[in-house]
Amino acid sequence: MMSLFHPPDCDAVRCRFAELHPGGPRLWGRMDAAQMLAHCAKGLEAATTDRPVRQAFLGRLVSPLIRPLVLGDRPFRRNAPTSPLFVVAEPRDFEAEMRRLAHLIDRFVQRGPARAAQVPHVFFGRLSGDQWGRLMYKHLDHHLRQFGV
Repeated sequence: MMSLFHPPDCDAVRCRFAELHPGGPRLWGRMDAAQMLAHCAKGLEAATTDRPVRQAFLGRLVSPLIRPLVLGDRPFRRNAPTSPLFVVAEPRDFEAEMRRLAHLIDRFVQRGPARAAQVPHVFFGRLSGDQWGRLMYKHLDHHLRQFGV
């Protein structure tokens, strides 16, 4: 299973982001490339405690049922729902968001799995460090595939 905490997987994600362009066509969804970068950054901010979140009530009820599906080998499906906390609808600067996301990926990886395990996920609540690494990889991969990268 791919993980941001596995250096070759993280390097591959960075290379894929380097191929992303501001005007790149999206294959699904509503966000443009800059908004997608900001959306991904918000997720990493939550994972690094730069944007503290609490587990949603619905997540407490439903996450035990869907956690194995989300953390499994299959990529996320197109147009999957997102928390309103992570929606980005306003215009963003592509280059600034690219730098911000690169910094947050570095920060997440440097903090490591042990510190990641101390952070609750907004939907799933407590995750192990390994689960956080896989989830963040899958989220970034999902959005890279959204733009054909």
